[in-house]
Amino acid sequence: MIRVVIADDHKILREGLKQLLIGAGDLDVVDEAADGHQVLDKIRTLDIDVLLLDMSMPGKSGMELIRQVKAERPRLRVLVLSMHEEHQYAVRAIRAGASGYLTKESASSQLVAAIRKVASGGAYISAEVAEHLAHDAMPGAADRPLHASLSDREYQVFVRLVSGESVSEIALALHLSAKTISTHKARLMEKLQVDNNADLVRYAVRHRLHDDPNASA
Repeated sequence: MIRVVIADDHKILREGLKQLLIGAGDLDVVDEAADGHQVLDKIRTLDIDVLLLDMSMPGKSGMELIRQVKAERPRLRVLVLSMHEEHQYAVRAIRAGASGYLTKESASSQLVAAIRKVASGGAYISAEVAEHLAHDAMPGAADRPLHASLSDREYQVFVRLVSGESVSEIALALHLSAKTISTHKARLMEKLQVDNNADLVRYAVRHRLHDDPNASA
């Protein structure tokens, strides 16, 4: 049996994922976690094979949490489940130590296969993400786009900004001060060479990091 912990701050989603995994027959959901602190507690006290991890939870989350999990349990396989379809999120998660990346939209059809793949020592990523990882490892990769220079936190703030969230809303969601978020915003705008939020959105659309709000449905 493949022993799994589900980490997501939405109870309804955890219940749905649990039922999906129980039906597979060879997967055992041994526990759940609702925030980053609970994740660390579970990996320290339980014998598990795969951590199914939501990218955005209260407390410590995202790339920072992946790195800490892998630092404490190097052999533990981490499969990221995220609402973000942008390949940059997946690339950053894999670099942080995740073994796979899956969007919540595709979870119902791919989750069981993804868990089995990472549990067996493989990686579960899309062809596009694999291509970006390979490209970055090649000589001459210095021509990477400007957003590749953003830190994980800056990129997280960037995505929320172009989605329409205010500094105060981002601060609340990430459990950081508004001043800290403003500092990240200033730094990322400097790195992306833009002057305002409208330019940020245009940059995101141009690089396919965000849907074009003016595009027809």
